[in-house]
Amino acid sequence: MAAGRARVSRLLRQLERAACRCPSHGHAYSQAPEQPTLGNTDYAFEMAISNIRYGEGVTKEIGMDLQNLGARRVCLMTDKNLSKLPPVNAVLNSLAKYGINFQMYDNVRVEPTDQSFLDAIQFAKKGEFDAYVAVGGGSVMDTCKAANLYAASPSSEFLDYVNAPIGKGKPVTVPLKPLIAVPTTSGTGSETTGVAIFDFKELKVKTGIASRAIKPTLGIIDPLHTLSMPERIVANSGFDVLCHALESYTALPYNERSPCPSNPINRPAYQGSNPVSDVWALHALRIVAKYLKRAIRNPEDREARANMHLASAFAGIGFGNAGVHLCHGMSYPISGLVKSYKPKDYNVDHSLVPHGLSVVLTSPAVFAFTAQIHPERHLEAAEILGADIRTARIKDAGLILADTLRKFLFDLNVDDGLAAIGYSKADIPALVKGTLPQERVTKLSPRPQTEEDLSALFEASMKLY
Repeated sequence: MAAGRARVSRLLRQLERAACRCPSHGHAYSQAPEQPTLGNTDYAFEMAISNIRYGEGVTKEIGMDLQNLGARRVCLMTDKNLSKLPPVNAVLNSLAKYGINFQMYDNVRVEPTDQSFLDAIQFAKKGEFDAYVAVGGGSVMDTCKAANLYAASPSSEFLDYVNAPIGKGKPVTVPLKPLIAVPTTSGTGSETTGVAIFDFKELKVKTGIASRAIKPTLGIIDPLHTLSMPERIVANSGFDVLCHALESYTALPYNERSPCPSNPINRPAYQGSNPVSDVWALHALRIVAKYLKRAIRNPEDREARANMHLASAFAGIGFGNAGVHLCHGMSYPISGLVKSYKPKDYNVDHSLVPHGLSVVLTSPAVFAFTAQIHPERHLEAAEILGADIRTARIKDAGLILADTLRKFLFDLNVDDGLAAIGYSKADIPALVKGTLPQERVTKLSPRPQTEEDLSALFEASMKLY
């Protein structure tokens, strides 16, 4: 009997030593001493995206979605132009079919400002909504994200959540209402991201709010909505996808970004390139290379337009977690300091440089500059976009990618640099000044830059061809 008890006791001790020690399964878990991180760089990255639903005609399900959420008072946001077009009509029909009570806000400004955000926020606060629907491009989706956020945090000052150093950049800790985003362009990927961009008029520069907490609950990606997009809107939206993919793939790696957050709630939405974002960025880039020109040149090419709609979301997943860098950082003052430029196919009553155009005009200069860091990634991107790299030297990666981008843009009749949209060398100091506060993205450049570097990049972007 004693021998049997001894064997049982020995067996139990062996099981205890072999037992799983993880917190989920171990009953005698003992925490190992925390390993210090090297320097002050981060050691982890997170992936956060909205739920995505894709399919022709899928917008008809939105009324059921709101019914499933138990929504009783819905805010529908769009802009004046879209309010008369098929995508909004499709949403309205679904809301009516399922008896959804809603109020429409159609005063969203194309390329929103702090004031246009505040107007939408005021509407949302008064409405006391329990769900939001955004139908439009990035301007509409970003405006709706901001309205949802500040309506859920009514005592907050506007600058509380705006990115530092312009705002306070506070983490979002309040619960938000469900937001369903229905993109009608193929560019921003805003249906997947926790980012909302606007023009801060006082400083004449773009900035925004970036937090995983503000990302939409669901993105409804319905390729039927792309069929009504005019040529230049297709082009400029596509250029945004192009740069989202290129910048996130070439961004500073996540484990070289600093500072390492003391609490995971402070880990930024834009974390640097990482293995998961890389997959989405490269896939989006391949779709752009195959389908963007077709989507621009032939509005009846449903295959091309449907694929670009997906590419927008794919690139959004990539950059929404990896981030963007210099093309976007430099684009914000290009948009914010616009003088009199009015683009073709945009029905607006104010001067504007479409976001995708403001981003892509600096891309040849930017990637020629950044390619000395991780040149193999720049060369890979050039090959995807059509360059023959069989005899290429790795040290020429930046020039090869820059030339490939120039040819791509020339073939698509893109304005010949910043000079063609109203800027001159005399504007460079103001453009540099407007770029400096964009540290949230410029610090993700793989190559650090000085004010002199930024001046040279703007000068090199005055003329492309």
